[in-house]
Amino acid sequence: MSDLADYFDRVRERTLRVAACIPPEQIEWTYKPGKYTLGDILRHLGSTERWMFAENAQQRPSRYPGYGRDLADGYDATLAFLRRMHEESMQIFRSLTDADLEKKCVTPGGAELRVGKWLRSMAEHEIHHRGQIYVYLGILGIEGPPLYGLTEEQVRERSRSVTSTS
Repeated sequence: MSDLADYFDRVRERTLRVAACIPPEQIEWTYKPGKYTLGDILRHLGSTERWMFAENAQQRPSRYPGYGRDLADGYDATLAFLRRMHEESMQIFRSLTDADLEKKCVTPGGAELRVGKWLRSMAEHEIHHRGQIYVYLGILGIEGPPLYGLTEEQVRERSRSVTSTS
């Protein structure tokens, strides 16, 4: 589980780098009424990690409380909530053995999956929502951080040109 837990830490670090680009006064901004705000996305990530994925990984039912401002209100409180949920989840994930990862858990949708497979889907879930944050920032005219240190333009500049051999 150690490798998987380390991977989750790196996924969350990248999400936190994007979240750090959110202007505090825009934390509850959304592009359209009735859609997630930036804060909603961050609270949702914290809540699902801790109260859905971590609970299910222990063969317990989901206790997902939602993503409302009652969980954390304001920029600092929202980021603190996200960090706290991650810390609690990581304690649970790091306690899992290889045998635990082979056990079956029941997802909120009623599917029975191996715990390891369920936890891998958690990373996909986070990456999906991180992409939403990038889009929201783009709508606001705010550039997000490059994912792995280089922008697309920098990768292109540093790449060899491709020639066609037909």
